[in-house]
Amino acid sequence: MTRPLRLVAVSGGMQRPSKSAALADHLLDLMAEEVGGERRLIELGPLAPHFAGAVWRPQLPATVERELVAVEQADVLVVATPVFRGSYTGLFKHFFDFIDQDALMDKPILLAATGGSERHALVIDHQLRPLFSFFQARTLPLGVYATDKDFIDYRLRDEALIQRARLAVRRALPLVDLTRHAWPPQLAEAAAA
Repeated sequence: MTRPLRLVAVSGGMQRPSKSAALADHLLDLMAEEVGGERRLIELGPLAPHFAGAVWRPQLPATVERELVAVEQADVLVVATPVFRGSYTGLFKHFFDFIDQDALMDKPILLAATGGSERHALVIDHQLRPLFSFFQARTLPLGVYATDKDFIDYRLRDEALIQRARLAVRRALPLVDLTRHAWPPQLAEAAAA
């Protein structure tokens, strides 16, 4: 029996619709085109009222627990956050505070962010990469940053950004392939078939 790759994206956008969710969904689609698998988009905006006041994971309702487990069990993770005052949002960080600190070890993670202007583009390297380094995740070599002008009606429109997203996914493929090889031998063989 084969197990498809579990591709999970987390969007830190608090509004709906959200440019961060649109970017995460676009990257998830590109990844699914390349490697197949089951895709899941987790939007923190609608979920936030259910975890914002919690301090410990046992306090969380089942709806939030399901999403945390999906992140922990993902084979590939895409994370996208809007930039808020020079960093990811507090609720984005709060959500990841509930993730088991060993659950993302060696997991390939594609980093993405959205902001009002290019001046926040370094948030990927200065904020997101250190956060996921704590988890000992394999942050993928190329992040994707988008500004408001890159979207029309919450869809990517800038051709250079679309090409960068494709390149980021292509450059991720060797690490995704390593993930497949880390499976027990019977699952790795079945997935390759």
